[in-house]
Amino acid sequence: MPSPAMTHGPLSIWGRLTTLLGVSIPLAGLVAAIIYFWGWGFHWTDLALFMGMYAASVVGVAVGFHRLFVHRSFETYRAIEFILVALGSTALQGKMIHWAGLHRYHHQHSDRPNDIHSPHHRGRGVLGFLRGFWHAHIGWAFHADPPDLDRYVPDLRKSRTLRIANELFPLWVFLGVAIPALLGGVITGSWYGALTGFLWGGLVRICVVHHLTWSINSVCHLWGSRPYACDDMSRDNVIFGIFAFGEGWHNTHHAFPTSARHGLRWWQLDISYGLIRSLELVGLAWNVKVPTMEARKRAARVGA
Repeated sequence: MPSPAMTHGPLSIWGRLTTLLGVSIPLAGLVAAIIYFWGWGFHWTDLALFMGMYAASVVGVAVGFHRLFVHRSFETYRAIEFILVALGSTALQGKMIHWAGLHRYHHQHSDRPNDIHSPHHRGRGVLGFLRGFWHAHIGWAFHADPPDLDRYVPDLRKSRTLRIANELFPLWVFLGVAIPALLGGVITGSWYGALTGFLWGGLVRICVVHHLTWSINSVCHLWGSRPYACDDMSRDNVIFGIFAFGEGWHNTHHAFPTSARHGLRWWQLDISYGLIRSLELVGLAWNVKVPTMEARKRAARVGA
């Protein structure tokens, strides 16, 4: 059977170039920050800006792009939807509607030959494993989209609010690096603080969130536990369960894709669900979907 790359074909030269720039510029920022600031130039202000922007962009992707817009695991007001699109866009992973279409396509074909970013089906042995890991992590982004992707997101395109927020993607990306630079300059009262805020809250943060998200595609389909029966090789991975705000409980998610809660066991930290639950408690979210205990028991793998 054809691989995803053979089925969908390569991107155009312009598409490859923009993808390469989107990946390499944040990575260059990380390298520059490590070389230039190692041991003396990293301060509490930089840490606070990094963590604040990291949390904002991960919440935007995990709660907004993924659980709300892709899987409709809860409902909320249009204003909050608009904010979540803006926050998720600061992660520089593409426009929300496009992101959602690709992810819905992934779920339809998960770990089968046409899955856009499965680490499997890339050959056997060490070389096949490495090729699969690379493709799942970032290599897939250098290939053209599956055909007729728009048919996966008609519900999102119907919303005028979402269409407007989606098309403002360049503005959200700009604000995602401008805000930490501005705050760094204001807090420290210096251009130097603006530069470090731009690097740590902007470029370095984007780079870290990139690899965090990509690891859900690669690592979480290779390493971890499989407590629930699925038709794919998705895994629960504790590292990414914590640092990706619950997204790393990936086998659980694939077993119950419309669930707003991915960490179903008491010890599985799921910050994203905690935020959704908080919104529900104050009346800002409703129809929050969580699988029943009976459904969980039916899906549980024997011995897991």
